[in-house]
Amino acid sequence: MSGVALRPAKPEDAPGVAACVCEAYVHYIERIGKQPGPMLEDYSDVINTSQVHVAIAGGRVVGAIVLQRTDQGFYVDNVAVRPSSKGTGVGRQLLELAEAEARRNGYDSIYLATHESMVENRALYTRIGYIEYDQRLVNGYPRVFLRKALR
Repeated sequence: MSGVALRPAKPEDAPGVAACVCEAYVHYIERIGKQPGPMLEDYSDVINTSQVHVAIAGGRVVGAIVLQRTDQGFYVDNVAVRPSSKGTGVGRQLLELAEAEARRNGYDSIYLATHESMVENRALYTRIGYIEYDQRLVNGYPRVFLRKALR
């Protein structure tokens, strides 16, 4: 996608990341009965404690991805794209960046989780090579875990 730049998030990106996440997830509130977990995060803290990258277009955050190293591997904690940028390749670029970061850090797979009711996300992740391997209740949210091999 032309006109989009990916870069590590800076502290001053926190309001833009929060706005992007809220726009990306707000339509799920009715479906799951409460705000999705990513909407509750303090993105100033997240940027300080996790590896966060942003997609910038027209001077604003149009996408963001939060990456973490956990005892289970390289984790995509959150990927969000503003509705106005859906279908433009921003999400794909962010996920490809995550895979490259996982490889660069020596991981042979990457994993993520989504709410069990976010069926369109589950279908997307399956289409791009992720395999569902677990379901757990995390902080009161029924989550489906998916992993993708990076060989």
